Amino acid sequence: MARPIWTGTLSFGLVAVPVGLFSATEDHGVHFRQLQRGTSDRVRNQRVNERTGEEVGYRDIVKGFELAEGEYVVVEPEELDRISPGRSKSIEIGGFVDLAEVDPIYFDKTYYLGPRGAEYAKVYGLLHRALAETNRAGLATFVMRGKQYLAAVRVEGDVLVLQTMHYADEVRDPHREIDNLPEQAVEPSGKELAVACQLIEALSTEWDPEAYRDDYTAQVRELVEAKLEGKEVVTAEPAPESTNVVDLMAVLERSLQQAGEGEGAGKAEERTPEPDLDGLTKAELYRLATEREIPGRSSMNREQLVEALRGKGRRLRAVS
Repeated sequence: MARPIWTGTLSFGLVAVPVGLFSATEDHGVHFRQLQRGTSDRVRNQRVNERTGEEVGYRDIVKGFELAEGEYVVVEPEELDRISPGRSKSIEIGGFVDLAEVDPIYFDKTYYLGPRGAEYAKVYGLLHRALAETNRAGLATFVMRGKQYLAAVRVEGDVLVLQTMHYADEVRDPHREIDNLPEQAVEPSGKELAVACQLIEALSTEWDPEAYRDDYTAQVRELVEAKLEGKEVVTAEPAPESTNVVDLMAVLERSLQQAGEGEGAGKAEERTPEPDLDGLTKAELYRLATEREIPGRSSMNREQLVEALRGKGRRLRAVS
């Protein structure tokens, strides 16, 4: 079992329950070391004095708040420690808000909240049930690792979760950040809007998180494997071209037609006739092989991909 990254008390009103905070997500990305080209020598980041070029020890580093170029107010680490709010021992819910009123842009990182003992299960379950029935989230502030967080406590399945949130002054104004953002909405024609709505309806689906995978990370791993074996690497297709406003209606209608052709394809996947593999590019073959999870696909040439896909197709039909 994982160890909590924070422990304390979750309270609302006079009701309190000891809880632990656990990470709800993890990073499965591929991480690389920095090496000097042509060698196996690691390249490390160092703290270097930019004037002398000499490395500076950690204990000789202080904080500097820049007033103007080259002018700083120097602050010692001990001075920051003295004004730090300390390690908060309590998440005190000050109020409850309807979840529908909170813009998702304010949410940051998610943690699981768990009771610190079986004897607290009833109090924990009470808050869980009450939040679920009212569809509300408890708002609180707490301190962890030297930083004060705004947080929302809400229900996720059979557990309570805490989501750290951005403060209002941390959310940027899109009109200041985005160039060419129209000051007034550009009204589409009635027909364009109707077809766009039809396209959205045609592509609508149920939310299933298991249906989505990090294909890029998988391809990075296959790239490493292929390079290790000295094999050919398949490159990705270029990004789609931007839609010309003049062709917007035609593009919408073609998109709607394609969506209609693909409707229900997932339900009859095994009954779908095998595509004309000979007419597909290598990139298209590779994408199809990725969808069918054919092993060793990253090291296959075009002919081998075709053979593997045909073999996979025969196995699919045999199972049906």
